[in-house]
Amino acid sequence: GHGVVPSTECSVGQVLDMGYVMARDTVTATVQIKNTSSMTLQFSVQLESLSPTRDRDRQKIPSFLTSSLQRTEIVGTQNYNGFSVFRVSPTEGKIEAGMSQDLVVTFSPDHESLYYSDRLKVLLFGKHTAHEIQLKGAARDHLMFVEGGEPLDVPVESLAVTSPVAPQEALEKELTWLLFLGPQEAVRSLLLLLEFVEGSAEPARAEITVGAIQSPQLATKKAVEFSLDSGPELRRAGFELDGARGALERGQLRRIGVSWVPPAGLQTSDPPLVSALLTVKGDITECYRVLLMARVVSAA
Repeated sequence: GHGVVPSTECSVGQVLDMGYVMARDTVTATVQIKNTSSMTLQFSVQLESLSPTRDRDRQKIPSFLTSSLQRTEIVGTQNYNGFSVFRVSPTEGKIEAGMSQDLVVTFSPDHESLYYSDRLKVLLFGKHTAHEIQLKGAARDHLMFVEGGEPLDVPVESLAVTSPVAPQEALEKELTWLLFLGPQEAVRSLLLLLEFVEGSAEPARAEITVGAIQSPQLATKKAVEFSLDSGPELRRAGFELDGARGALERGQLRRIGVSWVPPAGLQTSDPPLVSALLTVKGDITECYRVLLMARVVSAA
């Protein structure tokens, strides 16, 4: 007889990022599995969130507390409605020699979160793991998003739906923001850390990405406008901005570049820390406090 080794090729790498979508919207992506062996392969698909041992595996300390390398869990935020946020079809079948099979991955988040994730396994003959793909996605209640910088939040979300704020408390919060910021949501924070290599001719660089989500839910084609207000203290501290203002249509991205060169007379024991206000206007107005922290590091 002849021993034949089953082999396959996958059209995506280790991560399939579905990107940003509107909450309660649905998007799909296709993963193609090609049979590169000379035999018919029987395959099946598994999602980590549907594993029968998932409840037992969750009885542990979150990885963001125990590991500096892994920030998010393999199975992240899940839907409130009890249905899987990721679905795959078909879940099993056969692939003839030299042929391919398309797996359709559906992402359907039912609330806003940045940490939807799952793991997709493709098994051959029910036991051999041919491919493992990390599934990721994010959902927003509004058409724009901002990302970049160092993580300042906790990547674990409770599935408990919080109780509504008392009317008096809600009124006090609303009046506070109206007095200081106008009709918009609370200010979020972003931290950009810029490290200048000592003796380098190149400045330290970082960037912020502003995006507008393409969604059939939104009838309006209103552009998203953004501006990062830079005061004189930024320039005095050695910071320069590129593309600090602009507009974008749905489905587009814009990047705000930040560069830093140590100013003359900088005390390395007192690295600069300044802030700027990023305002993003879409279906609502959101504000982000951007903290710019810089330091000089040795080339070794």
